[in-house]
Amino acid sequence: MTGPPFDPAVALAAFDRQIRRSLDAPLAGWLVEQAGAVIRTTSPPRVPHGCFVTWSELDAASADRAIHEQVTHFASLDDGRGRGFEWKLFGHDEPADLADRLTAAGFVAEDVETLVIGLAREILATAGTSSIPELPGLTIREVSEATLDHDLARIGAMHEVVWGGDFSWLMDELRVEYLADPSLLRIHLTEAPGPGGEPLVLSSGWLRLQPGTEFASLWGGSTLAEWRGKGLYRELVRRRAQQAIEAGFRYLQVDTSPDSRPILERLGFHAVTWTQPYVWSPRAA
Repeated sequence: MTGPPFDPAVALAAFDRQIRRSLDAPLAGWLVEQAGAVIRTTSPPRVPHGCFVTWSELDAASADRAIHEQVTHFASLDDGRGRGFEWKLFGHDEPADLADRLTAAGFVAEDVETLVIGLAREILATAGTSSIPELPGLTIREVSEATLDHDLARIGAMHEVVWGGDFSWLMDELRVEYLADPSLLRIHLTEAPGPGGEPLVLSSGWLRLQPGTEFASLWGGSTLAEWRGKGLYRELVRRRAQQAIEAGFRYLQVDTSPDSRPILERLGFHAVTWTQPYVWSPRAA
């Protein structure tokens, strides 16, 4: 193991600087811009879930004005019909009452998650060698362009079982992102024969590699309830950590739920702050 030990303060500062304050667009057609003390991302009209405030540097005197300016911006899109957007709040953001100010402006708070970061090499070392459970017919593989549409449909169906709701929008966005550059989005799934012998997706997760930064990120970690506790999630983390290292990335980052956090911390991730989405919708304005 080479390099300095993990330092939470150093990692969080690097995350703020390299990820939250980045002006690099995630895909062609997206707009990332700095508007005063706020950095926002505006997606094309065909991507309704892609509008965010990713960074702000506010104080008590400037916060309400900045919030109003962002609401005005997103409310003016799509010929005045408005576009919903997410203000992603982090535990160290200022002012201390920013959450209350967002709520007062009509934003709706979603579930709190924990931002965990770890050194990719430490995570891989902790995860060890491949730990695929010895279960009949079990396969863990990476999605390819040839199987993309079929696999995404099945992953989306699995997410709907796990979480409820419609995930077709997410699968559509993943398809666009993957086809733009398959080397930067690595999608993995676990499957086994289901009823009638058709392969059933048991778990999934994807890795985003962010060029020009030290960070790769883990997303989409989901497992059918009856298949939890069998090592599938751990193995998907191990495989993605290996890919991040091979691509030259130092850190792995996850916005994790309470269910996944203990597993990730056992693998070498460290909690550095909390994060919570605040969502504004034109329909609720």
